[in-house]
Amino acid sequence: MAAMEIEDKRIEEVLSFPILLSDRIRQAADEADFFKIDCAEVGKQADRLCQMLRSIARINTSTTGSLYERPVRRIVADVSKNLDRGLTLVRKCKRRGILRRVVRIVSTTDFRKVNNLLDSSIGDMKWLLSIFDYDGGGGGGGIVLSLPPIASNDPIISWVWSFIASLYLGQLNDKIEAANELASLAKDNDRNKKIIVEEGGIFPLLKLLKDKNSSPDAQTAAAVALFYLANDEERVREIVREMGVPIIVLLLGDSPTRIQIKLADLVAEMADHSSLAQEEFARENVIRPLVTLLSYDIPKDEPKFGNGKQSIHSIVQINKELEKNSSGLYNYRRIPGSPLSSHYSDGSSKGVSYRKEKENEKPEMKHQLKISCAKALWMLSKGSVVISKRITETKGLLCLAKLVEREEGELQFNCLMTIMEITAAAESNADLRRAAFKTNSPAAKAVVDQLLRVIKESDDPTLKIPAVRSVGSLARTFPARETRVIGSLVELLSNGNLDVAAEAAASLEKFTSQQNFLCTEHSKTIIEYRGVPPLMRLLRGNERSKLHGLMLLCYLASHAGNSEALEQARVFTALEGVDRSLFAVHPELKELVPEAMYHLNVYHSGVLTERQYNGH
Repeated sequence: MAAMEIEDKRIEEVLSFPILLSDRIRQAADEADFFKIDCAEVGKQADRLCQMLRSIARINTSTTGSLYERPVRRIVADVSKNLDRGLTLVRKCKRRGILRRVVRIVSTTDFRKVNNLLDSSIGDMKWLLSIFDYDGGGGGGGIVLSLPPIASNDPIISWVWSFIASLYLGQLNDKIEAANELASLAKDNDRNKKIIVEEGGIFPLLKLLKDKNSSPDAQTAAAVALFYLANDEERVREIVREMGVPIIVLLLGDSPTRIQIKLADLVAEMADHSSLAQEEFARENVIRPLVTLLSYDIPKDEPKFGNGKQSIHSIVQINKELEKNSSGLYNYRRIPGSPLSSHYSDGSSKGVSYRKEKENEKPEMKHQLKISCAKALWMLSKGSVVISKRITETKGLLCLAKLVEREEGELQFNCLMTIMEITAAAESNADLRRAAFKTNSPAAKAVVDQLLRVIKESDDPTLKIPAVRSVGSLARTFPARETRVIGSLVELLSNGNLDVAAEAAASLEKFTSQQNFLCTEHSKTIIEYRGVPPLMRLLRGNERSKLHGLMLLCYLASHAGNSEALEQARVFTALEGVDRSLFAVHPELKELVPEAMYHLNVYHSGVLTERQYNGH
């Protein structure tokens, strides 16, 4: 029986085939004319296997929940193959004429081989019954760490089977232990993760996570195991296929703090490795519980951004955008009959059951929850206009700004990285930019104020860089009179850390590029703030600082070429000496450098045609 055929058959059909083979062996052994004793022994082994197979069938019918079928299918397929060999051998021992006797010669070696195979099958079936803990009355139980013969060369698979079987049939303590063991295996290496997923471990882990009547320890163990599995796109997609996203979002809004921490970590891990997960989390509106948890205990007197509610129109628009991005393969949410779908018809979350407990929670636990929620928002918003829009439609921006102001360390960093992703999305999407970062928005003003504060006051490059990049992404939102932003960035051009200085130059490029309507005004402001001398020094730095220093100089020369500061700094000479091999690596320089030299020459050395400089 082919493996694919076995997978397609119902478990009752899978079990009935080897039971039928066992009966045929018993009959063939009774009719044998040669090697009667050996045939009788094969018949006895077949009888033992038949009894065990019937026991598995009884467990299947008496189990209140679903039976864990993976090891049953795998072992029974092997048993069927060995029984088939036994039946073929025993049938050869029946007299059917001289010719068949001569052609089909049977030896004791053949019986020894078949007996060994059937012994292995009996060992496999004993082990299979042990993980279901069958005692004649049904029921399941403890974790079994012994090895069946079928897994002698790969013990991991038998451990995984045992742990998953405990998740299906074990008592609560067994389920907690099994989930912890699966987490430990998954933490070890990716091969173990692959085995756990292939052997069907995600469904029972999600079922354990969903079961609020179990215990916080059980839910935490399940969330941790899923977290260790979720570091690969295909495994994350499997969690999504098993309807994991609605479970996670539902529990995130209404669970004890320690479970919420693990769930937020799981959201971050899934979003980091799968755009499908990002889309599904957005559709299930995970942003609302995350922002709510992140803003917990922030003073109530903070100015509010909007009314904290989403319009029907905005939700419809977001879902439309998600539909565009989702392939038809993953529109499974619309398909009835999903094994867990019946549990999630109500996607609402009370969010109040654990409020009193949260008020009495240790400060360290509350702080860790904020860290995890901020990281989840960061990973969700990465490269996603839809999710960034969703965050800005809540009080998310104002909350992030306040935490950047109040906090430090990992929480401050995660908030800055989230802001960086949102501003990057706003840079690429004019609608989001206009809606969330208009100049009269309290949230936008709060964000910019905190970005500038980090730029000026922080000595940590890991904080400065995302703050600088965020300001650069917002370059098209600043009016010409907003010179404090440019002044802060110009100061960083002289920063001792070349990465920070290069990032400042890259951000200033966005103020001075042709895409910025105020490029000329901004270019003049940079020169007024004495930005040219440090830019010239950047040309002697590393590859990145050279590139961005050179590009910014080109923009300044093109938009403010008549400035004496450019002539005094000998910018023309610097551009003239640019290594032309850079043009092959950065083709945008091929046009920028000649154009900048042309403008400088027009103002400082008499008119020279652009064609001559293009041929320079």
